[in-house]
Amino acid sequence: MTVPAAATDTQQTTEPAARVVRVQAERNPTALGIGEALPRLTWQTQAPAEWEQQTYEISLRRSGKQDATEEIVSSDSVLVDWPFAPLHSRERAEVRVRVSGADGNPSAWSDALTIEAGLLSPEDWTASAITPDWEHDPNTDNPPALLRRSFDTGAGIASARLYVTGQGVYEVEINGRRVGDEVLAPGWTSYRNRLLYSTFDVTGLLHPGGNAIGVWLADGWFRGRIGFQGGTRNVYGDRTSLLAQLEVTYTDGRRTVIGTDEQWKASRGPITFAGFYDGETHDARLEQPGWSAPGFDDGTWSGTRTVDLDKGILEAPAGPPVRCTEELAPQRIWTSPAGKTLIDFGQNLVGRLRLTVQGKAGDTVTLRHAEVLQDGELCTRPLRLAASTDTYILADGSEHTWEPKFAMHGFRYAEITGAVEAVNLETLTARVHHTDMERTGWFECSDPLINRLHENVRWSMRGNFVSIPTDCPQRDERLGWTGDIQVFAPTASYLYDCSGMLAGWLKDVADEQLPDGTVPWYIPWVQAGSWDETVPGAVWGDVAVLTPWTLYERFNDKGVLAAQYSSAKAWVDLMAERAGDTHLWDEGFQLGDWLDPAAPPHDPADARTDRYLVATAYFAWSTRQLSRTAGVLGKTDDEARYADLAGKVRAAFAQRYVHDDGTMTSDAQTAYALALVFDLLPTTRQKDGAADRLAELVAGEGNRIATGFAGTPVISDALTLGGHLDTAYNLLNEEECPSWLYAVKQGGTTIWERWDSMLPDGSINPGEMTSFNHYALGAVADWMHRTIGGLAPLEPGYKKIAIKPRPGGGITHASTKHLTPYGLAEVSWRIENGQIRLFANVPTGTTATVQLPGTASREVGPGNHHFTAPVL
Repeated sequence: MTVPAAATDTQQTTEPAARVVRVQAERNPTALGIGEALPRLTWQTQAPAEWEQQTYEISLRRSGKQDATEEIVSSDSVLVDWPFAPLHSRERAEVRVRVSGADGNPSAWSDALTIEAGLLSPEDWTASAITPDWEHDPNTDNPPALLRRSFDTGAGIASARLYVTGQGVYEVEINGRRVGDEVLAPGWTSYRNRLLYSTFDVTGLLHPGGNAIGVWLADGWFRGRIGFQGGTRNVYGDRTSLLAQLEVTYTDGRRTVIGTDEQWKASRGPITFAGFYDGETHDARLEQPGWSAPGFDDGTWSGTRTVDLDKGILEAPAGPPVRCTEELAPQRIWTSPAGKTLIDFGQNLVGRLRLTVQGKAGDTVTLRHAEVLQDGELCTRPLRLAASTDTYILADGSEHTWEPKFAMHGFRYAEITGAVEAVNLETLTARVHHTDMERTGWFECSDPLINRLHENVRWSMRGNFVSIPTDCPQRDERLGWTGDIQVFAPTASYLYDCSGMLAGWLKDVADEQLPDGTVPWYIPWVQAGSWDETVPGAVWGDVAVLTPWTLYERFNDKGVLAAQYSSAKAWVDLMAERAGDTHLWDEGFQLGDWLDPAAPPHDPADARTDRYLVATAYFAWSTRQLSRTAGVLGKTDDEARYADLAGKVRAAFAQRYVHDDGTMTSDAQTAYALALVFDLLPTTRQKDGAADRLAELVAGEGNRIATGFAGTPVISDALTLGGHLDTAYNLLNEEECPSWLYAVKQGGTTIWERWDSMLPDGSINPGEMTSFNHYALGAVADWMHRTIGGLAPLEPGYKKIAIKPRPGGGITHASTKHLTPYGLAEVSWRIENGQIRLFANVPTGTTATVQLPGTASREVGPGNHHFTAPVL
């Protein structure tokens, strides 16, 4: 039978020539203080539809002089190699790009991208790390310190750069003004292996004559409480420290350096307590006005002393810092049955409150935070041992605006007690904080519940991407669980440009990996009072292979594959050793299909699917992806070896777990979903049988979810691949517990950790492990983007795009957009009058394969395209 092609009305852009836009260096939107001497470059091009890049030219201006121009015959425009001599530390250069098509006529040069290298060598750091010269109590959280130094500068300042980091978290002020807008700097890394530093342009904050620099320095992750059951302190050390280097360059070429040394002074400050779990206490009566400005009398302050800090571990960040990205006003303020003032911000978020107060000296305002209410009051039980309480003590009767500096809370609701009358409730604001990634993905359809589900996924990502990819932002945990991000990385990579953040975090995965290849359950790895036995576990450890591959697939970043290759190989080799000659990983501790809704509350790993089936399935899949990784990197011997191993594991899996008719020894949804998506079924009969049985199981459960962390990310794809798209939509549209839309109907505004974190009667799940902001089960959004929206990568970085919407579930229209490395790709479709009408925008530098249901696929180039086809 001949499959008809969709009718098309292709509209081509009419721009007269190509134009280069959005030139970037590496993965970070800012090129100030980059850590690469050979930064890769990416640009996007806007051009007529028929135009294709044949060559590109890169022009580099160094030190105000034209240095070089390189012309390269290539269609590449994403993360292309630096064609010049390496940058030196502190070097500032301007880069311009232009491109030519088949006619050889070059475009205009792009706007200049200014790139400035950071301190690329340990020898560039002449400052010493300092700590206050007083005794710390290692058994408790220590109040943040104030550190300061006065200094003079001359006239004719050309530029000034501040390079700064800390063992702890810090905030800098110069001449009484805050430096930058980073929060919780320098972020959480595997401090023994990597410590990030920031670069700030502070030229505008200095003036000739007297100046001063001041720094707040708190415990943070370095020595604050981390983990379960009371947690662990002093994980990385028992003293905080600061390393700062202010370099002032004058118009005559002179450069002076003001670095941290024993000339700095230290004092206690108005923050008497600061901890991520417990909150912050600020006693305004202890403030020292002008402490970070020149002329302040620090004669009573303590001294400082230097401490050892290995400058070889200092590194510029690969991604953006944590910042405030949004502010929310209260949606409702009322008095609870217990007489407490409660505030509902209408959205479960991560951040902190900003409030304006005016009362009398000594008045105390106390803020508590929680994700949910129970019996009309703040429900703090799910926080476990995290107090999540901020306190402000007024100094006088004047008006003050305050926000914590070193606390971070997960909450929708807040409670105000104490001097409530001192708080201006009309100006109360919730300030949203997360790693400030660029948003790159959008989705909308005709079903408002599904739209809210998608927003819930996005808000959960924002709340859990706070320096590292965490598992929950509210309780005494907030750790970088590897399995969670492994299953969620495809969704994350669509919604936001998380490439730099995750590439940096993956370095810590490799650094924390044990010599035998074991990947810890969470990264950075700490002794956290529980889960302290580091044993290999499938799904979680596979982050070493699968997440670098996701970054390659979505961002065309071969560099991350190369950087993580040894780590990925070590993980697969460990699985191979555990499996031995049987090629089955069928021993040892496994979490399996964690949080299967049928698992008892006391044992979330007790799932319907055999945990060793899950482990062996992942062994086969990661080994296959490692083979592909080796192929991309040109490691042909490894490519062949791991392809052969993957085939053996696949065969062993089928022999052990799959019957001839496609039914499986674990007659459970996760078993079939993994087998189908990971291509572990050798025969067509087995594939068809498994797909049909999976659909039967889903229908038998009333279209309610019966999968946990391993099965949920793949079940929708498994049903779609198996020819049961209607069942996949039935699963998505179900509103009874457990289901995705159950939480939406219950008023959830983020993804929950448990399908029944809130019970149907509105009470909170009695289990100890109950979070209302946990992105892992939101991995279904990737299927929504690709299947409902119809936009997916066919080649790395969306160099080739699949446009293939699969309507169903009563949805009559949908649209999705993704800012690919090449530019914005868009797909929208609508069903009306018996036809489906599709619009697609394909960015310059890419091509697309377009297919509507019941039609043949066709290749299209860049530009705007319209298609219609009858609804079958």
